[in-house]
Parts: sequence; C-alpha cells; structure tokens
Amino acid sequence: MRACCILILIHLLSLSGSLAAGTLDQIPHLKSLPDATEDLQKKIDEHDGNLLLGNTDILRITKPLVFDLAKHKGVAVKAVGGVTIVMDGPGPALRFVGSHKGTASPSSFEPATWNERMPIVSGIEILGNHEAADGIELDQTVGAIVSHVSVRWCRHGVHLVNRNRNVLVSDCNLYENSGVGIYLDDVNLHQINVGTSHISYNRQGGIVVRDGNVRNLQVSGCDIEGNMPGDDTPTNTANILIDVSGTPDTRAKSIAEISITGCTIQHSANYGDDATKTVAPGGANIRLAGKKIYPIDSVTISGNVLSDTTTNIDIHHAVDVAISANNFFAPKPVNLRVRNSQRVVVSGNTFNPRQFKREGTIVFEDCADCIVSNSTIHQFATDAGAVILNRCTGFSLNGLNLSDCGSGFVLKNTTDTTISNCRVTRTTTGSPDIVLDNSNKNILLSGNAFAGETVIASEGTVAN
Repeated sequence: MRACCILILIHLLSLSGSLAAGTLDQIPHLKSLPDATEDLQKKIDEHDGNLLLGNTDILRITKPLVFDLAKHKGVAVKAVGGVTIVMDGPGPALRFVGSHKGTASPSSFEPATWNERMPIVSGIEILGNHEAADGIELDQTVGAIVSHVSVRWCRHGVHLVNRNRNVLVSDCNLYENSGVGIYLDDVNLHQINVGTSHISYNRQGGIVVRDGNVRNLQVSGCDIEGNMPGDDTPTNTANILIDVSGTPDTRAKSIAEISITGCTIQHSANYGDDATKTVAPGGANIRLAGKKIYPIDSVTISGNVLSDTTTNIDIHHAVDVAISANNFFAPKPVNLRVRNSQRVVVSGNTFNPRQFKREGTIVFEDCADCIVSNSTIHQFATDAGAVILNRCTGFSLNGLNLSDCGSGFVLKNTTDTTISNCRVTRTTTGSPDIVLDNSNKNILLSGNAFAGETVIASEGTVAN
C-alpha cells in the first residue's frame, strides 16, 4: 500500500506545474488514498496528543486533526523522513487549541496553562485538496514552534486566531497557496518570530497582520516573493501587509513594534522592460495600513532588498518608522509612498531602477517631522519630481544624491522644511533640479549643489 501511495503522489506532483492552488481535486487518483482522519485522531488521543509519523508516509485526511492542549498538555507532531498530509476537506490539517487567556507575563498564566507549553510541528509537508483547506491553525497557544514544514496548495499556510503568545515560525516553505502564507487574523498576539523561511506565491499576501492587537513581530532572513495575484487583477495586498485600517479607533485594535530585517522581498509587477504589462497592479512589498487614532507604531525596516511591485513600500497612518540600509529597485512606478504619518526616518538607502526604466518616485503627503537622508537616488524617470513633498511640515532632507533623474525635488504646500547638503546632477534637459512654488513657506536651503535649472518662488525661502 505504501508503494502505491508513493507512486500516486509522484504522479500528483508531476502535474503540479500546471495547477493553481486548491485544484488537486482534479486528480482522481487522490481519492484512492484511504481516509486516515479517524486513525490519526485516535493515535493522537491515545498518545497524549503526540503524533510521530513514519518515513515516506502519505496520508489523506478529510477533517482537521485536533490537538486539545488542555487535555494533552505539551504536544508534538514530528516525522521520521518525508511525510505528506493531504488535506481533502475544509479547515486546517492540524488545529492546536489551548486555553491561555493572559499575556506573555508569567504572572498572567493559570497553573494549567504552563502544562500546555510549546506545541511543536516539524518535518512534514501539507498539501491542500479543498478550496477551504488550511495548513496549521494556532488558537490560544503559548510558545508554539512551527519548523521545517512545507504547506502548498492550501488556502492559508499558518493561521493564527483569537490569542497566542511567543510563536516561532522558522525554516519553512509556505508556497503557492490561494490565501495567505502566515496569517495573523484579528488575533491578540505579542511576541512572534518569523525567520529563515521561503514565503512565496500565496495569492492573498505573504505575511498578513489584519486587525487584532499585535506587538513584537520580527521577520528576519526570509525570502518573500510574489504574494499577490499572478495576473492583472488589481490588489491591495502585499508581500508583508500590516492592516488595521478597518478597525475602530481603539487601542484594543492596534499594531506596534515590528521589525523587518535582512529579507529579500520582491514580485510581482513586471520584472522586465515591457511598460505595457503590469502584474498585480496596486501590490506592494511592504504595506503599513493604519488608522488616524492609534496608528501603526514603532516599525523598523532595515537591510532588505525590495523590488518589482507597484509600490515597494507603502505607508498610511503610521508613526515612528525607521527605514534604513535597504536596496530599492524596479518599482512600477513608486519606490516609497508615505501618507498621513509622523516621524518617519528614511536613511542610508539606495534607490535605483537598475536595468529597467521606472518612474521610481519617493512621495510624502500630509506628513510631519520626517527625515530623508544619506541616500542615493538614481535614474528616476519621472518628470513630476523624484522626491515629492505635498502638504508636509517639519521635514529635513539632507545628504541626498540625485543622479540622472527626470526631475529633482518638488515641494507643494509644504512648510518649515530644510533641504541641506544635497546634490542633484544630470537631470533631464529642461527639467528643474528643484521646484519650490509659492504654495510653500519657510523653506531653508543650505549647502546644496544644483547643477541645472531651479524654480524657487516660495514665501520665506532662505538659501545659504
């Protein structure tokens, strides 16, 4: 029987290149695999919630395997060798349900909760064969560890709901799912680390935080790409999407303390020269979608390579954001767009379309007290302004090197702003290095090197 199952799975995988997520039900051979749901659930319940799967097992289930942590305490799902679970029904293949109602503070734990510590999933592959099949669901767990796991052709890969604390997701492949790779779904969750994983081609987003109360999300050393529609369907999703924009203005629904470091984050817009073709218009590599009261707060984006989406980074209603030492290229058309935000610091980055012709703009609108400094800005093709400030106040633009761009700085309706020690060179003939019309007030220009035309008419402008 095992040999037969192996041959079936090999055939199934050989057809995968032409199949979208959730379409394995087109392969009739899959139905010849026996339904192992009852046998596996019985094994779980008889072994204190632990499930050890044998080498090269291929298992088909039709209902979630439930791990009741209040009943079984600490549990683990592990495999010896390669094991595949095919989820041929709705819901998660593996559902872990705990009882923790407190925070991450030891004083908030009920005595019984300590016994539920650290549920582990390791060394398995989950394939979906139902449009509502998910990989792993975590509900009211503490210290959950998901590692060396592959989830493919499901809806969501790892789905976190209700309340969780101290989650680790590492060394995973969450690939080609119809929903989200890692989904923090209106969850109360503090302390989650996502590391050294491939999260790709999940059509509703790579890592998505939507609503809830989330603190201390760290994403590090991951390759995150193509997590949006694979065609010309418009989208608001992103490779990393942090979205609390639709919630009431209450601290109970708020997101803060996020670090995104050392990742490659890219695709899809159009990684090529055909200017007429765009994939997933509206998509972003990183999108922070906050709200006016309790905006997204305290975010670090550092040391990443960001490319090939409509907007590389899109920020709306956020405060205290540091964007440093990143490499931006091939946006279509915008590298960075920041709206209705305060104290955003953009420093030490490189912006370059590379071999592509891109507008590449950096745009701030309705923002205050921000810094853009010590960065190179090369070959932005736009004639509307490479760096644009509109309805902004209290900005410092310092040490920016603009080369071979279609245009330079453009300020509109902006006040109390300093532009210092910047260099603009080889701007397209006839386009200005800087435009300050009379809608601006109190602009200080100091130590800049403008090689071409300048248009300066703003009230109270002082040039040193």
